[in-house]
Amino acid sequence: DYDYEDEDETETMIDPELFALLRCPETKQPLRFATPEELARVNLPGGLVREDGRVIYPIRDGIPVLLLEEAVPVPH
Repeated sequence: DYDYEDEDETETMIDPELFALLRCPETKQPLRFATPEELARVNLPGGLVREDGRVIYPIRDGIPVLLLEEAVPVPH
């Protein structure tokens, strides 16, 4: 099981220079940290949302999981 306890520290754990390079593997769009509202819609404790807001990639153990099969569609 996944331990969500330290998820609030995720933003500070990712190096800002590395974060600036992260892109969606499908569309190559930039990513940003998902808002609490976006995370609640997909029932995730932490994630990176694609620029168009359609997909969130989960963050597990402080590591963004940028795999297409792990992407979670965001209902609008």
